[in-house]
Amino acid sequence: MTRWYGKALGFIAGWLLLRHPAGGLLGLLLGHAFDADWFKSNRDTPYRVLGVTEDASDAEVEQAYRRMISQYHPDKLVGVADELRRLAEEKASEINSAYDRIQTLRKQQRS
Repeated sequence: MTRWYGKALGFIAGWLLLRHPAGGLLGLLLGHAFDADWFKSNRDTPYRVLGVTEDASDAEVEQAYRRMISQYHPDKLVGVADELRRLAEEKASEINSAYDRIQTLRKQQRS
């Protein structure tokens, strides 16, 4: 079930703060953004970096990690521009940290 309380609270707060129906509409928009998780950052979801869901098995996470790291590993980009190599290093670092975070989270859940 999708969340709805952000829209309701946003509508009420917007109407009361601006004392105008347009304030309710603005609050409704902000509430929808909250309900749709527009304010969440990628840092909070390491699964999104690897392109898997939180329900993915360990094997699926491992496969996604290997696929992504083989694509962005800086050692595979020999002879490309320095800018592309730097971007690949950043992406590989992001992939590695996401994989480490997933492993840590799953170890905590098992304990």
